[in-house]
Amino acid sequence: MRLVDYPTIIRAAWAGFDATVPILSITDISAKVSTNHVFKVTFDDGNSIIAKLSYFGSYEQFVEDHRIIHALSNNLLYPFENVLAKSLLRDGQVYTYRHKDGFVDAWVVFYNPIRSVSKLPRRLNEQQIRRLGREIALFHKACSRVSTVLPKSSKTMRSDIWDLLDFLDSDTGQFEHRMHIDELRRQCDIFLQNRQRLVAGTVETMPVFVDWNIGNFSVTDDLELYSRWDYDWFRISYRVLDFYFFSRVTSNVGDRTVFSYHIGPLMEDRFIMFLQEYHKAYPLTENEIRFLPEAYRFFLLNYVIKYGRYFFHRTYAIKLQREAYELHFPSIDTFDVDKLLRALNL
Repeated sequence: MRLVDYPTIIRAAWAGFDATVPILSITDISAKVSTNHVFKVTFDDGNSIIAKLSYFGSYEQFVEDHRIIHALSNNLLYPFENVLAKSLLRDGQVYTYRHKDGFVDAWVVFYNPIRSVSKLPRRLNEQQIRRLGREIALFHKACSRVSTVLPKSSKTMRSDIWDLLDFLDSDTGQFEHRMHIDELRRQCDIFLQNRQRLVAGTVETMPVFVDWNIGNFSVTDDLELYSRWDYDWFRISYRVLDFYFFSRVTSNVGDRTVFSYHIGPLMEDRFIMFLQEYHKAYPLTENEIRFLPEAYRFFLLNYVIKYGRYFFHRTYAIKLQREAYELHFPSIDTFDVDKLLRALNL
């Protein structure tokens, strides 16, 4: 995909939406650590929109996700009614464009630009952690409230793990993970068993965004959630899937340019402080807390192992996958769930 002329695809996508409005410029505003592509499209009248281009997964799931996100953005009530970007519509539906040319299969969606205020500091103080815990609880509650009116999602944690197992049986999977096939299958089996035991059919699902890196959202001076962008990892799933990144946001080390995905932040006292404030506003259950290490295991399997080559540049993908094999999967056995349960009186 590196040789693909992305601006040409964006121009073709826009021509399919409204060819009467000429494009003046297309500027790449993508995060440089990732292989995802985001562009600012400026028109000759000075107005602009955001174009998101993707080429992993399937086009059908891309369309499905963005229809759900758009419905969510239009149904969230105050004070979250403007937190999410609005997709551009054509004939009453979210407009998407598919470009197929030889080995290239890429998809485009357009958004209205979303405003931002302040980003959290790299390292939060205790007051900021507590305020963030309550705010995210209220946001999750708002997302849960509208879940019943959203379009259905075909993507589940279980289906993603099944897809990974199928990939491991393929020639490409055998080549990419040839030294770790058996261990990855074992990790998948552990996850599927514990998911069935802890949350399947008993814990509600809701819209979650998973990647809550502090560069993906903005807050007001009072630390109220103001805007959220970057929907690459959006899904309908269990709310605790969001918690790993909040443990990183609240960690003692704070946000870092060079990063890894250690389990340690999930056991820090600072994350427990976040959970306690969250729990007061939107109570968690014992099984949800017991599922936290499995949510972390799923994150490694799905986003680092299965999709790592799409989400990260090659050097980072190789680094993160190696660390997952050598450090992160073994560390799950050290997770002290009881420490969190005691802190929440569960």
